[in-house]
Amino acid sequence: MPDAAVFPPTVPPPRPVEPGLYLVATPIGNLRDMTLRALDVLAAADLVLAEDTRVTAKLLSAYGLKAKLERCDDHAAARAAELAVERLKEGAVVALVSDAGTPMVSDPGFVVARAAIAEGLPVHPVPGASSLLAALCIAGLPADRVLFAGFLPPKSGARRTTLEELRPGRQTLVFFESGPRLADSLTDMAAVLGPRPAAVARELTKLYEECVRGTLAELAADPRCQAPRGEIVIVVGPGEAEVASEADADAALSEALTRLPPGEAAAEVSKALNLPRKPLYRRALELQGR
Repeated sequence: MPDAAVFPPTVPPPRPVEPGLYLVATPIGNLRDMTLRALDVLAAADLVLAEDTRVTAKLLSAYGLKAKLERCDDHAAARAAELAVERLKEGAVVALVSDAGTPMVSDPGFVVARAAIAEGLPVHPVPGASSLLAALCIAGLPADRVLFAGFLPPKSGARRTTLEELRPGRQTLVFFESGPRLADSLTDMAAVLGPRPAAVARELTKLYEECVRGTLAELAADPRCQAPRGEIVIVVGPGEAEVASEADADAALSEALTRLPPGEAAAEVSKALNLPRKPLYRRALELQGR
């Protein structure tokens, strides 16, 4: 644990850690990003569930902590959930950590948290480092509306199908990706999503931290995005709103007129297609033969 003397007296003292499940964020690279509260919880934990116990053991050792560790990866999540519920019912403090970053984000710990919630047991977040948020902050792209899409399918056909489903949205998209698949994924994104601005963030908070910005096509061709090493986050800006054609407007008006009078039909289609209402109203009257 850090020496309390290095902190000014205005820093709140640690509170007793009450029994419950704590979802503890850990550093994504820089060990200085560990929070004081996370250290308090891990020091008090009766049990720590870890994606990889070897990785977590090194983390705990770096801060002079010891804890009972149990594995909670894709293969052991169900058993870890049973163990967590059992210990929580006994009044234990159970901490859940991933190898790096915030648990529950593309992480097997979801099974544990869901089991505890289903039993009505207390579940607490211990916020901290997140590669998703770190990449979003430095991408230079809108962050008011964001959709996190996790990992895309590994094969191009399935990947493009998924991207087609995401294409109509008007929000910034965030993906995780591996180095060997990065260039292929960027190529598919450029083909499906078009010339959107994007950023590839790599090795965040680490020595070789890098953020490459450009259009999707530019990034797909950039030598720095050809099978780089490290953890990678792709941030893709929102696309331009598509302008509805006259045929689209007529089809929408014809359907709306089967349910609504012309004025209300025009208002509904105006909102749905982002078109001015008055021309739609005149066209609705024409479609009704008035």
